[in-house]
Amino acid sequence: MDGEIVAGTVYDPLRDELFSAERGAGAHLNGQPLRVSGARRLIESLLITGFPYDTHQRLEERLRFFNRVMGLARAVRRDGSAALDLCYVAAGRADGFWEEILKPWDMHAGRLILEEAGGRATRLDGTPLGLGPDGVVATNGLIQDALVEALREGKPALV
Repeated sequence: MDGEIVAGTVYDPLRDELFSAERGAGAHLNGQPLRVSGARRLIESLLITGFPYDTHQRLEERLRFFNRVMGLARAVRRDGSAALDLCYVAAGRADGFWEEILKPWDMHAGRLILEEAGGRATRLDGTPLGLGPDGVVATNGLIQDALVEALREGKPALV
């Protein structure tokens, strides 16, 4: 199991919600099974994103993905916690999430929860995620390729 995420938890103290997963055992919210949404097209999808801490210094560059995807999805939101955003996709509260630059501790517990709920997560260019810092596209799986393609056309900078 070296180099593989095998368990993860994300706790939201404001809602008293504990998201959890164990590889091969499914994902849960306060003990109840989680399942991703059934949205099949971007235009039907609620997406979530986040922004790196340098957004104020590089505003135009950091908004390029948001501006591109905003016209392709039903709506785009910014919540502020990548770990919870991934869990919200796992719970079917949203259909997809992307963020350009994340640290491992911001994404890998949520990533496992998402995958165990039936979703999919990749790098921005669609290749498999490693364990280091990276950009991420995470969806219900049904819109994964469409969201990756939308971001690719936006010329992502993989930092």
